[in-house]
Amino acid sequence: MTSTSTATERTGSGLGLLVVLMPAILATVTASDMVNLMLPTIGSEFGASEAELAWVVTGFLLMLSVGIPLYGRISDRVSLRRLFAFALLTYAVGSLICAISPSLAALVAGRIVTGIGAAAIPVLSIIAVTTLLPPERRGVGIGVVSAGAGVGTAAGPALGGGIGEALGWPALFWIMLVVSLLLLFPALRVLPDETPQGSGRLDLAGGMLLGLGAGLVLFGMTRAQVSGFTDPLSWGSLVVAIAALVLFGVRTIRVDQPFVPPSLFTNRVYRTGILVAFLAMVVNLGGLVFVPLLLVEVNELTPGKGALVMIPAGVVTALLSPWIGRLAGRVNTRVLVLSGLGLIGLFSLFLSSFTGGSSVVFAGVGVLGLSIGFMLVMTTIIGAAASELPPEQVGVGLGILQGAQFLGAGTGPAVFGVLVSARQQGGRDAINPLYSGHHGSAYSDVFLAMAALVVLTLIVASRMRPAVGSGAEAGPRTEAAPAQEVNNVQ
Repeated sequence: MTSTSTATERTGSGLGLLVVLMPAILATVTASDMVNLMLPTIGSEFGASEAELAWVVTGFLLMLSVGIPLYGRISDRVSLRRLFAFALLTYAVGSLICAISPSLAALVAGRIVTGIGAAAIPVLSIIAVTTLLPPERRGVGIGVVSAGAGVGTAAGPALGGGIGEALGWPALFWIMLVVSLLLLFPALRVLPDETPQGSGRLDLAGGMLLGLGAGLVLFGMTRAQVSGFTDPLSWGSLVVAIAALVLFGVRTIRVDQPFVPPSLFTNRVYRTGILVAFLAMVVNLGGLVFVPLLLVEVNELTPGKGALVMIPAGVVTALLSPWIGRLAGRVNTRVLVLSGLGLIGLFSLFLSSFTGGSSVVFAGVGVLGLSIGFMLVMTTIIGAAASELPPEQVGVGLGILQGAQFLGAGTGPAVFGVLVSARQQGGRDAINPLYSGHHGSAYSDVFLAMAALVVLTLIVASRMRPAVGSGAEAGPRTEAAPAQEVNNVQ
């Protein structure tokens, strides 16, 4: 049995671990939307419609929504080293398929394979940080890993657009192929190969129902971005998704060893954190998608230049991440989450009020505020979940939590996209009286809707009161739990 301290010594006091995990999650998140600005070029090359092109993004995201909870659960039976190596190799194979794709069908297939590998990276990275680093370093570790996700989300469109325009869209996948192979050997060195002793059988049927429900929710939402919610594929997918999730809930109650233990949701901090993470991601991704669109439509920037506004937010959040992680380990969970949500709401209102002029500075400031607030919320929630949950539930719990994030990422742009279309067709002035722009009133209304959603999220988060003496309130644990025992829950 390998203790946390022993594992940490092998990773160079955690530095070697973070050197591998941060670029891995950065590459994964960057890959999710790096092709967005190149879709028109890909469509012209392959003669594809907008609906067909959507599968380049949807196929990847579907694998993330299905795979993240599954990897969290499987990690109680397979070592972190082997799972991570499988993920990086699968990611590399998918990137190679994409880079040499002779048709759109081959490109979509490559993106699906890439998504199968990419789904493992976020959840395994958080599991590795929470089980291999000592308690006093976990907050910083979670902050650093979360920074990789934040930078990737903010910089993905800009990097994809710039590199794609300069070298062609296949270059994006050649770069990801090289990155994944370069990370493989360091990952084999720093991650432990001890095989956890998973208890009981794995509820594959329950996992498949959960994956089907999550995948169809995301598919329905992303389909709505193209065709609206009245499209049969959009609402039909959502109906089937609800049915699958209901069956999953029924099975969870009835079987002896369900895929997700019902006791997981008896913890108020955790179950509230899932809903807060979902709603916060809806708002965050909505801002990261619609700010560049506003700059293109209202400020008449090119897509590549519009995406550049996102880069300062990524840089600043990366620099602040260790401090935010350290703060999350010392300050009351509820206070930090409410503070982060307050920032998100404030800057959503700021975007709604002041992005109608010719300057792009207001848009950049708004995105920066959203990013800092979101990192404060998510770093705190992840750290609280890892501390609050019993060891036998940490892995599956973190998988469900991150799955909720990615569902929020798919839901936000779809819902707000429908709102933008409706407001543009209406042609009315912005609801916000502070908005003085002559164009872009639909975007002002979207950002105002985001602020309203944050108010609802604040009400939900106000219930996030950890039990007396819990890890989230009492600070880092003084005794490190064995890495092997923690892995057994995942």
